[in-house]
Amino acid sequence: MATSSANIGFEKQIWDAACVLWGHIPAADYRKVIVGLIFLRYIGSAFEKRYNELVSEGDGFEDDPDAYEEDNIFFVPEKARWQTISSAAHTPEIGTVIDDAMRAIEADNKKLKNVLPKNYANPDLDKRVLGDVVDLFTNMDMSDTEENKDLLGRTYEYCIAQFAAYEGVKGGEFYTPASIVKTIVAVLRPFSNCRVYDPCCGSGGMFVQSAKFIQAHSGRRGTISVYGQESNADTWKMAKMNLAIRGIDADLGEYQADTFFNDIHPTLKSDFIMANPPFNLSNWGQDKLKDDKRWKYGIPPAGNANYAWIQHMIHHLAPNGKIGVVLANTALSISNGEEFEIRKKIVDDNLVEAIVALPAHLFYATKIKVSIWFINKGKKGSDTLFIDARSLGHMVNRTIRELSDEEILLVSDIIHKFQNGEKLDEESGFFKVASLLEIHEKKYNLSPSKYVSGGLFTDEIGEYEDEHEEDVKEIGKYVTNIRKCVSLQEFAQKSRVVNFDDVISLVGRMSADDAHKLFHDTESMKVNLECLKHKVEEVADKLFKYWFVDFNFYNESGEPYKNSGGDFKVTEYGDIPASWNVTPFGELLTPSTEKVGDRKNIPEYSTTNLGIFPRATKFNKSLTSNSSKNKLIRKGDIVFGMSREILNFGVMLDDIGSVSPAYHVYHINEQQLNPEFLEVYMRLCSEYFLSLIKPGAREGQVLDKDELTRKLILCPPIDIQDKYMIIRTNVYRWLI
Repeated sequence: MATSSANIGFEKQIWDAACVLWGHIPAADYRKVIVGLIFLRYIGSAFEKRYNELVSEGDGFEDDPDAYEEDNIFFVPEKARWQTISSAAHTPEIGTVIDDAMRAIEADNKKLKNVLPKNYANPDLDKRVLGDVVDLFTNMDMSDTEENKDLLGRTYEYCIAQFAAYEGVKGGEFYTPASIVKTIVAVLRPFSNCRVYDPCCGSGGMFVQSAKFIQAHSGRRGTISVYGQESNADTWKMAKMNLAIRGIDADLGEYQADTFFNDIHPTLKSDFIMANPPFNLSNWGQDKLKDDKRWKYGIPPAGNANYAWIQHMIHHLAPNGKIGVVLANTALSISNGEEFEIRKKIVDDNLVEAIVALPAHLFYATKIKVSIWFINKGKKGSDTLFIDARSLGHMVNRTIRELSDEEILLVSDIIHKFQNGEKLDEESGFFKVASLLEIHEKKYNLSPSKYVSGGLFTDEIGEYEDEHEEDVKEIGKYVTNIRKCVSLQEFAQKSRVVNFDDVISLVGRMSADDAHKLFHDTESMKVNLECLKHKVEEVADKLFKYWFVDFNFYNESGEPYKNSGGDFKVTEYGDIPASWNVTPFGELLTPSTEKVGDRKNIPEYSTTNLGIFPRATKFNKSLTSNSSKNKLIRKGDIVFGMSREILNFGVMLDDIGSVSPAYHVYHINEQQLNPEFLEVYMRLCSEYFLSLIKPGAREGQVLDKDELTRKLILCPPIDIQDKYMIIRTNVYRWLI
């Protein structure tokens, strides 16, 4: 059975109950309050257990701090013990009692000086509500202290994850999803007496999992030397508490510090480096660090710190050291400039051991697609392992995916076998071992899909053939439910030609039972139509993968092309069906600068990451005060816009319109590409097209027109494209 950090009970109860604080305290202080209480309760329970053991031994050491320190347990002064706090829970002084407890702990534990939150006496915090939350922690069953020690630690991690979810992008600053951390640790396998380093450590999750790994493999968590750095003051404090809860002694410096400008471990050479640096960080200070000795492979670009992080880590690596680092997929494939040159030199230096492409929706904070780079200074041989793990994981809620422990083991086992020189079965389509020559031939592109699945990034899961029967059953269920809404369909027939007032009148003359049935059917119809729509879209996406990634479109005999032995030809894009072509975008798109000019009443459009839409008049302000300068767009044109890391674009479906001069408009060669097919293609394979974005001076991101011209795309015969679009756009209507 798949295990998951989402399979929780105790932790969620604490989180849900502690949410009574929500609305009773400023949002900025909420996290500190909860995390501080978890910290106090944890060290209090650990101290209490050890205290009782020492009392029972009868040697009089129960008040000796050394008797606790030797077991990595905090000595808790009397005013900070949970009994003191819980007895004051429902007094007006509870806030002051907790603040004094925090000060007492800091006084006795110098490594926590100025770390613990001391905002409980804040008059904005309702002391009655605070007392209720203290009761929640008091009433935990701590009879089995070892079990509950881990349980409380899990609760701490769970709450950190929830804060990451609630705080959106900012949450990503301090929390890396547990399944990603576990994957890195499972692959690197830190051992006793090693040095572990994280230059952007957030809340310290990498260190916690490393300690767990060592302890689980007959070692002691205290036998690793932990080094870290964090630039955000609150996050740095959270890491200090997180590690203290776990009994992990770490050198995170005496204060928060910027890794690039103030490297607090300048001479460190670490055995293992594990990190999840900020993705595509801009304005990181390149102009002041151009002569830095860390840039062995080249000066990283000012607009993106990805290769600054990589080189910083390589600089701090011991002679046989290993790195596991999470980076945005753009770092894998950018094909020009400083980043390309740096990647080329790192590859040629034979440091990249494995790349693992991760599935979407793993992060609370961003939808950016990411991969894990495994770098090894002691790498054996010159081959590199590429794993396409985007089909792994399961959705634990509507927006978040996790990898199971079994899937993490699958990935780590493949990498370990590769490291040991064992023979690997590459027929699974899950991974591929590539030679240095192959990487050279693919222009140093490190995207696993370049080697595993023919060059396209898609997010679909599983083989469509295997899932077809279940999909059909699910669609049938929704259609059946829709057809059961008889009273609604009959009412719709009767009221089709009448106006709104007549509809209200018709309902008003119904009996209560008939009206109730009508409204019940209406709600049922709404829900099932929405479910059907989403399922049809999901099936259409799977069909795209089955036809255009796996090459199993149906031939004239009604057989899947690849599975029935269709002819293939070798291209720079990989093996493709014999009748297909690989074509540069530049041969398929013609730039258009045609202006609106004297034309009147031309509607204005704009793009989002969902497509192109008419622009509401109220938003047109000064932009359209001289609409004659707008670019004209016609049906079938593709329009590009930019927004941060997202490629905004859409294909024009209406007959005519216009866009701001800032947009890029192209006519599509419809003899080779169905415009709507191209839009679906680009959305489902968005990672492949992200290199079309480059940093811009004013807007932040602009279209890289040179890259657009060079970009190779796969062109199936136009009739296959048309058939797919007929299915994609009509199945929903056919079903209802």
